[in-house]
Amino acid sequence: MVEGGAKCIKYLMFFFNFIFFLSGIAIIIGGALVFTQYNDYVKFTKSLGEAIPIFLLVVGVFVVCTGFLGCWGSIRENYCMVAMFAVIIVILLLAELGGGIAGYVLRDDIKSTIEDSMNETLDEYFKNNATKTLLDNLQQDFKCCGVDSYKDWYQEYKRDEVPKSCCKNETGTCPVDPPVEKDIYTKGCLDALYDFLEKNIVVIAGIAIAIAVVQIFGVVCACCLMRSIKSEYEVV
Repeated sequence: MVEGGAKCIKYLMFFFNFIFFLSGIAIIIGGALVFTQYNDYVKFTKSLGEAIPIFLLVVGVFVVCTGFLGCWGSIRENYCMVAMFAVIIVILLLAELGGGIAGYVLRDDIKSTIEDSMNETLDEYFKNNATKTLLDNLQQDFKCCGVDSYKDWYQEYKRDEVPKSCCKNETGTCPVDPPVEKDIYTKGCLDALYDFLEKNIVVIAGIAIAIAVVQIFGVVCACCLMRSIKSEYEVV
């Protein structure tokens, strides 16, 4: 068994891997919440939106398993398990970096995709009850109207009119034909939804950075512990 400073590193590695393990559970919960509460809205990002909750669930399970591997390997002082943990964390860090760069580069494409999807949905408003319900809920939840503005509805109605879901009054009782600006939401749902996504992405990025710091610390501890375990074997 390792002694002295190496023993301290062993328990530090266990502690930070336990935090890593808990963060994985948090990611799984986050993925489940996105799937149950916001899945209809993230569908506006088409295939990307449908993949978001699944991606979070898969990453969460992967992080939980990796955290468990690190905890178990450090407590058992198993060189192979600790080495495997370090390699997986390095790969995960590189994947996170690549994902972050890709997200930044493609941010304009994501907004364009959302806009195209919303315009398609707007055209289906009077043809599909499920689409109508989706847009009505979106406009009420995000306090918005239309894609770029409430005037987008003029083309659908063929006159100056908006759906009742654009009313600031929750009962849907306000002048809609023609609309009175002070009584309806004037902000477009494209900006409202994109602002919502941006705010949550900032939160996710902050959490990802915090997890990355834990990961880097875990790799450093793993390397130190591997060195100590190897030294113990050589002494024996």
